[in-house]
Amino acid sequence: MKRTVLSLGGFIIVTLLTFIGLMAITFFIGRVIPIDPVLSIVGDRATQEQYDTVRLALGLDRPLIIQFISYIGDVFQGELGHSISTNRPVASDLLKVFPATLEMATLGIVIGVGVGVPLGVWAAAYHGTWIDQIIRVFALLGYSVPAFWLGLVGLVVFYANLGWVSGPGRVDIFYEGLVEPRTGLLLIDSALAGDWDVFWNALDHLILPASILAFFSVAYIARMTRSFMLDQLGQEYITTARAKGVAEWRVIWTHGFRPIRVPLITVIGLSYAALLEGSVMIETVFSWPGIGNYLTVALLNADMNAVLGATLVIGAVFILINRISDVLYRVLDPRSR
Repeated sequence: MKRTVLSLGGFIIVTLLTFIGLMAITFFIGRVIPIDPVLSIVGDRATQEQYDTVRLALGLDRPLIIQFISYIGDVFQGELGHSISTNRPVASDLLKVFPATLEMATLGIVIGVGVGVPLGVWAAAYHGTWIDQIIRVFALLGYSVPAFWLGLVGLVVFYANLGWVSGPGRVDIFYEGLVEPRTGLLLIDSALAGDWDVFWNALDHLILPASILAFFSVAYIARMTRSFMLDQLGQEYITTARAKGVAEWRVIWTHGFRPIRVPLITVIGLSYAALLEGSVMIETVFSWPGIGNYLTVALLNADMNAVLGATLVIGAVFILINRISDVLYRVLDPRSR
């Protein structure tokens, strides 16, 4: 019990310190970039008196360290400032847009794991053959193809020409507002409401951007899985199992795959966090109302409160997923405890 309490305390302290470090980075970046937050609010035609009034209201006349301490207090109270673009609190905006990104990234990582892991295992099992070469080329494309270009090609081919999926947006316009938001995840909300027309329409809109987003995680997960499996398949116990006449599928999936599940947790966690962060271009191309699109609009409008708030949320997600990966690592691998 004592060890568990100490471990939990250490987990909380490390997470808290990492988050404070993230807040420091976002705060000081917001202070050094050549954008005046006061001018973003009052405009360049404001009088000096109006400028000074807003500057005092924002607390920019105080020493930088005092501003940072105040910023930490505001963040822990859920206060991220006011957005110039939407004229609403940034925190409420993020609560509204983040579920859309979470929904797309979650489906993306499910596809990424479901396709990437078998491809990586298959490439390692057929190491050096044409199958391995094709999978390696596929993984290379995942690292080199620009996300916005692939999104545009996907829209032209699968939406405009073939008509297999719906177009940009989260749902058709005549389905908007029909389902009461409970979780913010449209698929779950529509299923809970029993409105299956909205559910299937939302899924039809989601499948293409999620699949394109998943393409990049498939490449990464497949490459890492192949690397881990090659290392395991070269071990002596694999040779012994084959010499005993164990079926090849059991050698690969039982003796070879089991040991790599632990390092794969970290790979999948990092890939999931990267999908949440890297959805900016995909959301822009597909007009997806998520945090990536919100961040893009904020950048174009020099809305620094929104930019820093969105950056802070994305960074916090990275921290949380990494910490969860560490916990799962300890649960599955007793040697790391």
